[in-house]
Amino acid sequence: MLAVIGAGLLWGTGGLCGALIIDRTGLAPLGVAAYRLAIGGGLVVGWLLLTGRLHRLRLHGRGARRLVALGLLAAMYQSCYFAAVSLTSVSLATLITLGSSPVLVVAAEGLLGRQRPDARTGVAVTTAVAGLALLVGTPAAGDPAAVLAGTACALGSAAGFATITMLGARPVDDLGPLPTAGLSFCVGGLVLLPLAAVTGGVAVDLEPSTLGLLVFLGLAPTALAYGLFFTGLRSVATGSAALIALLEPLTAAVLGVVVLDERLGAGGLAGAVLIGVAVLLTSLRRSRPTTTADDGVSPLGRPGRGTRPGPHPTSARRRRP
Repeated sequence: MLAVIGAGLLWGTGGLCGALIIDRTGLAPLGVAAYRLAIGGGLVVGWLLLTGRLHRLRLHGRGARRLVALGLLAAMYQSCYFAAVSLTSVSLATLITLGSSPVLVVAAEGLLGRQRPDARTGVAVTTAVAGLALLVGTPAAGDPAAVLAGTACALGSAAGFATITMLGARPVDDLGPLPTAGLSFCVGGLVLLPLAAVTGGVAVDLEPSTLGLLVFLGLAPTALAYGLFFTGLRSVATGSAALIALLEPLTAAVLGVVVLDERLGAGGLAGAVLIGVAVLLTSLRRSRPTTTADDGVSPLGRPGRGTRPGPHPTSARRRRP
């Protein structure tokens, strides 16, 4: 649970950092997303090489396919997200992306598990959506066409993040969270860099401030945040993890007010409180999905991980003296 909370807080710095990079360098959103994945993945792979953990990895066909899938999803998610940032604002793009993701994840869990989420999850999702609506509100300024396009990009980003969350909860080939994040992001960076070079260019001035922003973007909200997130997904239900990730829009909104002089207003503050309540409701639930004595199904529709069904009542009676 703490790992997912830490990931949400670190993610909240990504939108602001990306916006500052775009403002300083003139990079297109696709270029920022490409640098984010390439630098973040490269830092993780470098760390794995230094510690001797990379050569001990044993990848088979399924594990390699999972890394490629995660890398392609990350490329789509990041490029759509930064496109939404450039078309709207840091707060709006982040809030739509992360606000839609829990709804998509919980809906997918319900469909795959063929069981409705429990009452606490339903209340948390409803509260989060209501808070999101208040926090976003109606854009006070901006081209309506740009706002509509940015919203579409943010929803595409939400779909990519929701799929990453679902896949990250089902590790293969005993890949650790950090190798999974690093290797998949290298794949995503290699996919995006040529596209960014063709569409908008990737050249930047090698100034210390610019390099510092790029390294921070690759390290804190990318390598560290996703390493923590994949770690948390090993024990936290995916619907709960997606809800706790709403700490990202809260952090982004606060940073937008403090650094970019964006205004929330009374409705935005009320929305922030509601999102905080939704995150609190989710955090108070048990880390692992609990099972019932009757059917062994978790509240989010998945078998509880790390649990074994008890003995059948009939067999238990036969063992009694």
